[in-house]
Amino acid sequence: QLQAFGGGLVQVGGSQRLSCAASGRDFRNDVMGWFRQAPGKEREFVGSISWIGGVTNYADSVKGRFTISRDNAKNTLYLQMNSLKPEDTAVYYCATRPLGRRNSALEFDYWGQGTQVTVSS
Repeated sequence: QLQAFGGGLVQVGGSQRLSCAASGRDFRNDVMGWFRQAPGKEREFVGSISWIGGVTNYADSVKGRFTISRDNAKNTLYLQMNSLKPEDTAVYYCATRPLGRRNSALEFDYWGQGTQVTVSS
């Protein structure tokens, strides 16, 4: 089970941190990802991190502004978002997939409920 929280309303240029609590299975061999979906748009990959080794990957649109991290002891995934822009407004989802798959939404098996992030100008 994945549960994302921490969304809200933030001003342009501001910061927000999302969290995703993972439970119910062993995630040690998984890659955890963040996706987002804006109204009328497809779900978009934001970034990912492997539980073991902490290897990260980011979409170009967030590279340098967003940082993914995880706390293995707490089974919690984080998304630190800085320098937020109006185009970052979306529902953000956390998800998990096994190692060896690609960072496409279809490759992720388990999803949390989304949390809304709204960036106001």
